[in-house]
Amino acid sequence: MGELLQLLKRGNKSAMLAAIINTIISIIKGVAFLYTGNVAMFAETMHSLGDAANQLFVFIGSALSKKAPTEKFPNGFGRLVNLVLLGAVLIVGIMAFETIKEGWHHVLHPTKSGGFMINIIVLAVSTILETFVLFKAMKEILHEIDVKASGPSVFAKSFANLGKAKPATKLVFMEDLVAASGGLLAIIAVVIAHFTNFHQLEGIASMLIGAMMFFVVGKVFLDNAAGVIGQADEEMENKIGVLVMEDPDVKDIQDITVIKEGEDLHVELEIEIDPGLTVAAADDIKDRLEEKIMAERGVVDVTIEIDEEDGVMTWQNRSESPAE
Repeated sequence: MGELLQLLKRGNKSAMLAAIINTIISIIKGVAFLYTGNVAMFAETMHSLGDAANQLFVFIGSALSKKAPTEKFPNGFGRLVNLVLLGAVLIVGIMAFETIKEGWHHVLHPTKSGGFMINIIVLAVSTILETFVLFKAMKEILHEIDVKASGPSVFAKSFANLGKAKPATKLVFMEDLVAASGGLLAIIAVVIAHFTNFHQLEGIASMLIGAMMFFVVGKVFLDNAAGVIGQADEEMENKIGVLVMEDPDVKDIQDITVIKEGEDLHVELEIEIDPGLTVAAADDIKDRLEEKIMAERGVVDVTIEIDEEDGVMTWQNRSESPAE
């Protein structure tokens, strides 16, 4: 039990915060839906409920993925977070289907809902809370990649660096982006339907919210399916390659592979050195390279093989153009 508690303390904080807030939001929206019968509110209730369950699973998965390797699982449990996220998106998929189905039913059989002010207040408060969680997720993304930003630049830089975020943080970001957008869409639909009697619009809004949820399902599924299989991090491969080639005793890199294991990176490297160096000197080169690479964010282990220089340059910096 003590080990489990220690692991949970290391879980993704953004996911835990989002799970708590979305649970509160889903309860508020659910009560409002039961009172008003508004189908857009139903869509938002399902959305928040799915997000809450999803993000709780993400928090648990991100925590358990940090369990230390064992004799039976020597490569650790890094990919567990990808497996959990694949399971979690099924929940969002089911909620999205129910949301679209209910919206379509309302388009075919529109009914006037009550509690206009209740709907507006609940949706407005929920959207503000979801925007707060979204902003926290944005800051978490920048923290993970060690990028400094404040004020409006947080929004721009978090979008620009979304692909570099940890799987759990990326999911929280995408879900709350859709949640905040869906909240605004629901508010617009409720207001227009109330003043124009175009009640089908609430059903259309519900279907659009469901479609946005399906977009998250597809994006998260593809990202984490690649993670489960074992995806190479090409950007980190180039970064580590540049770092290694800066060492004066490294003549070339024959091969470099950086594999993502959930939030962890495993580095395999084959370098060429002067064949005239002693075994002790070669061992010193290996030790200092391991120390430098292990200092990179996310790297948990390094395997280095050493070969003699063959006179043929294999390494090429991918960030440089051929002309350079």
